[in-house]
Amino acid sequence: MKSIYCTLLTLLLSWQLPVSSQGQDTLGLQSDPVITPREFVDHTYRPLTLKLTEDGSKYIRFLFWNQLWARATQNNPGTQGVEGNPAERSSDMGLRRARILAYAEISPKFLILTHWGINNQTFTNGGIPAGGFTGNAQAVSSDKDILVSSKKPAMFFHDIWTEYKITDQLYWGMGLHYWNGISRMTSASTLSFMTVDAPVFNWPLIDLTDQFGRQFGFYAKGQIGKLDYRLAYNKPYSVGNGGSYDETTQRPMAANTLNDNWATQGYIAYQFLDKENNKLPYFAGTYLGTKSVLNLGAGWHRHPGATSSRDSSGELTRHDIRLLALDAFLDIPLNKLTGTALTVYSVYYDYDFGPNYIRNVGIMNVGMGSGSSQNGPGNAQPVIGTGKIWYTQAGYLLAERLLGEEKGRLQPFGAFTVKNFAYFEQSARQFDLGMNYFINSHQAKITLQYSQRPVFENYRKSGHAGEWILQTQIFL
Repeated sequence: MKSIYCTLLTLLLSWQLPVSSQGQDTLGLQSDPVITPREFVDHTYRPLTLKLTEDGSKYIRFLFWNQLWARATQNNPGTQGVEGNPAERSSDMGLRRARILAYAEISPKFLILTHWGINNQTFTNGGIPAGGFTGNAQAVSSDKDILVSSKKPAMFFHDIWTEYKITDQLYWGMGLHYWNGISRMTSASTLSFMTVDAPVFNWPLIDLTDQFGRQFGFYAKGQIGKLDYRLAYNKPYSVGNGGSYDETTQRPMAANTLNDNWATQGYIAYQFLDKENNKLPYFAGTYLGTKSVLNLGAGWHRHPGATSSRDSSGELTRHDIRLLALDAFLDIPLNKLTGTALTVYSVYYDYDFGPNYIRNVGIMNVGMGSGSSQNGPGNAQPVIGTGKIWYTQAGYLLAERLLGEEKGRLQPFGAFTVKNFAYFEQSARQFDLGMNYFINSHQAKITLQYSQRPVFENYRKSGHAGEWILQTQIFL
C-alpha cells in the first residue's frame, strides 16, 4: 500500500501541477526539462484581413487598438480636487484612445476608409452631456447651462473618406480626412509613437477648426520618385466668438471667429533612403530598425480670416491663420546582429494665428477650479499660440539579447521642447523622458514617461510641474 500511495503522489505531482516558465513547479521543486519540454508560443503578428479573392488583391482590413493611461500628476497652483479642496497632486486612470479602423479595396482604382472610436475618458470627464440620471454631470460654463459627465462616452467618426487612383503617382479623394499639411507629426500615427503621445502642438487646430485633427475637404497624394506629397483644400469647422482687447497689457488678443472660408494645406518630403508606404496618411513614429529612413520635409496651413482681435477703440480686425513647419526624420538600424536602432525627429514650427493668440491644453485634465496661474488647473499648459516652437525627440532601441528574444525589447527615449509665444515675455523649455517595453513591437507595448511642463504667472515662467504616465497599448 505504501508503494501505491508513493506512485499515485508522484503521478499527481508530474501531471497536475502547473510548471512555471522558469522551470520550477508551484511547490518550488526543480522540474526535469527533458520530461517537461518548453511550450512554443507563436507571437507573430498577422494583420486582421478578410480576403475577398484567392490572391488577396481584393480585401477588407480591420484594426483595433486601446491605449490606457495611469497617471500621477503634480497639479498647477490653485488646482482643486473633485471635492472642491486644494489638490497639489492627483492620481487617476483613464482611456486615452479606443479606436476601430476599417478600409477596403475591391479594385486598385478605389479605396474606402472608416475610422471611429472614443478618446480622453477619465473619472471626471469625457462622457456624454448630462450622462443620464447617474451621470454625475458637472457644470463647465459660467452660466451653468452646459453639463458634462464622465460616463458613457459617445463614439464618433474620426475619418471617413473615399479615394480614387488617377495614375501611379496621383491619388485623389474627399471626405473627413487626415491628409494634413504642416509637418510629419501633424499626420502622426497614434499606433507607433515613440514618446507616450504627441506634444499636441503638432495638431495646432485640434478640436477648434478641425474634428480631432480632421477637416472636411479634397486631397491629392502620391509619390514621384523620392518625393512624397499630400495637398488638401479643406472647409474648416466654423467656430469662435472672436478676439478682444486686453486692458491690462494694452494689446489686442486674437481668437477664433466664425467664417466661411476654405483653407489650403500641404506637406512635401524628400525620402533619401527607403520609401515609406503612403496608402494611409499615418506617419510612423519609430520603425524599430525595420527600415532605413531619412526624410526632410516642409508644410503649411493657411485659413483666411479665421481669427480676429480688437484695438483699444473696439475696432475689429480679422487675421489669417498661417502655419509653417520644417522637419527631419531619421530611423536607421545601427547593428543588424544585435538589433540596435536609432530614431530621431526634429521639427520647427512658425505659427501665426493673429496677435497674442494663446491656447492652453491639458490632456485628460482632471483638475478642477480655475487655478491661480496662467496655466489653469490640473496639468494644463500653454501649448498652441502665435510664435515659434522647436521640438526634438530621440530614442535608442537596445540590443535584442539584453532581455532575450522572447521577453521583448527596450527603447529609452527623450524629447526636448522650446516654445516662444508672443503672449508671454519669455520663452520656455521643457522635456520628456521615458522607456518603451515592446512585448511584441507596437502591437503590444508598455510605456513609462515623465514629463515636465512650465508654469506661467504674470507672463513669465514662475516654475514647473511634472507628470508620470504609464501606458499600456495593444493593437490588432
